[in-house]
Amino acid sequence: MPLSIRQTHLLIAFGCLGLILTALLMQYQFDLAPCPLCITQRIFVIAVGLTSLFAALHNPALLGQRVYGLFGMTFGAIGAGFSARHMWLQSLPEDLAPACGPPLAFMFENFPLAQAFELLLQGDGNCAKTVFSFLGLSLPGWTAVAFVGLVALCLYQTLRRR
Repeated sequence: MPLSIRQTHLLIAFGCLGLILTALLMQYQFDLAPCPLCITQRIFVIAVGLTSLFAALHNPALLGQRVYGLFGMTFGAIGAGFSARHMWLQSLPEDLAPACGPPLAFMFENFPLAQAFELLLQGDGNCAKTVFSFLGLSLPGWTAVAFVGLVALCLYQTLRRR
């Protein structure tokens, strides 16, 4: 028996929660400090998760179901784009990688908000370092795989009938 629309949205939301809890475990238990692009990707995982949670709580009719699905796909696709940029930075030779920038707290305290967000979104030399890989994929690679899965589930939710 297939999952209902509400159950599928809850599955997406709990999947996003699992991704964020895994990121926090890696940050606090294994001392893998997130770079600016990692934080940006987390924001988009949270956006997809909250969109699906709201959809599950709202349990909308067909039009609302499609709107929530489109928002989820959009957030997931943008997150996948940041994952791709992160992987690209990691693939650069060391001499072509951008210089390391200031810590995030410093950026948000000392730069105008728009400039701090611009620096956050483009990444820096910290993002070019590969600190962990599993089965040949770095963390941004696995995050991209997760985003592709989230986009596919949101597409399924958008196209399915009640």
